[in-house]
Amino acid sequence: MENRGRNRQFLARLVDGLVPVVAVLFAFLVGAIILWLQGVSPVEAYRQMIVGAFGTKNGLADTLVKAIPLMLVGLGIAIAFRGGVINIGAEGQMIVGALLTTFVGVQLAEGISPVVGISVAILAGALMGAIWGAIPGYLKARLGVNEILSTIMMNQIAIQIGYYLLRGPMIDPAEVAAGTNIPQSARLGRAFDVPRFTDLARWLGLDRSAADLGLDGFLGEIYAVLVEPSRLHSGLIFAIIMAVLVYILLWRTTLGYRIRAVGLSRSASEYAGIPVRRTIVLSMTFSGLFAGLAGAVEILGLHHRMFEPAAVSAGYGFTGIVAALFGKLHPLGIIPSSVLFGGLLVGGDKMQRAMQIPQVLITAILGLVVLFVVSTDYLVRRRVARRLAAQRSAAELASKEELVGSTVQEAGS
Repeated sequence: MENRGRNRQFLARLVDGLVPVVAVLFAFLVGAIILWLQGVSPVEAYRQMIVGAFGTKNGLADTLVKAIPLMLVGLGIAIAFRGGVINIGAEGQMIVGALLTTFVGVQLAEGISPVVGISVAILAGALMGAIWGAIPGYLKARLGVNEILSTIMMNQIAIQIGYYLLRGPMIDPAEVAAGTNIPQSARLGRAFDVPRFTDLARWLGLDRSAADLGLDGFLGEIYAVLVEPSRLHSGLIFAIIMAVLVYILLWRTTLGYRIRAVGLSRSASEYAGIPVRRTIVLSMTFSGLFAGLAGAVEILGLHHRMFEPAAVSAGYGFTGIVAALFGKLHPLGIIPSSVLFGGLLVGGDKMQRAMQIPQVLITAILGLVVLFVVSTDYLVRRRVARRLAAQRSAAELASKEELVGSTVQEAGS
């Protein structure tokens, strides 16, 4: 009986884990119908998507580049959701993090070592994102303000602050001198460039090509991405390390236990002596911190200057929510889910160019994926609730049977 119960629990968890995968397949099925109605071959369109995201060196590199901010944002979203709060403000937190990172980089451009410069700039972005996340967290904990509304509104505030700074105090002096006045900052100094994988490979002496080593196919592409020139930077390593640290935080520390306890039941946590309000603020602060890190890494590793705020955040704040849910809000699960959704973004652009279909159609297909994946979270929670209710009923029945048995024994003796 005990083994049978364990097998049932394993199967139930397996089904829960496969639900998001099935949701993505259903989303692609609906997308295939839309493509067919537009006179486009769904098979060829999806083939172009897969090849564009994973079939070439540049495609795979771009997929991993987009996975970096998704991973960092997703980690922050996971902390917030585990703490029982919903952070829809990662876009704004990314933007303010990128703004302060850029400001620090421009101000400290002269005579600073790369290690110190990059460290200070990343810490600045993380700090600004944390502050931007703590504000709605405080409003939620102290005043009961709905965090969904406050974070969405703070997204718009961040965007408008970005436009003001880039058209005024932070505008590139070269743009003013030329009279073009393009709203962008000056380029950060080279000391603030996060090393690319090509640089790391050269420092490690890995200068041989995939062909020289006899690697072909997918393995050859992976090796080429790691050692040959591409946009992939070491922010990927940083994001993976952060995922491991968040796992340790949530499952191996007292603070992580408190965050998860508050997310499961605020009333029970308060009864147990956990400072619920403080934990809510901390959850949103950590969530904003990781979104700010995403903005900082985007500037230092990819763009090297701040420009249109909405283009820097690029929807990662919202897609990161889906990546986190697809990864079951587990820090290590967010790593592959971020790569998957990074591939969807890159592959969608490739499909749009190859099949000559409108960009709005690609957006609709990606939106279907988001809708189906988010919807499955509700279904999984209902399944878990039913399973827990069944376990409680079975436990109550077993205790009653034990009580009746002991009573019969006492009466017989």
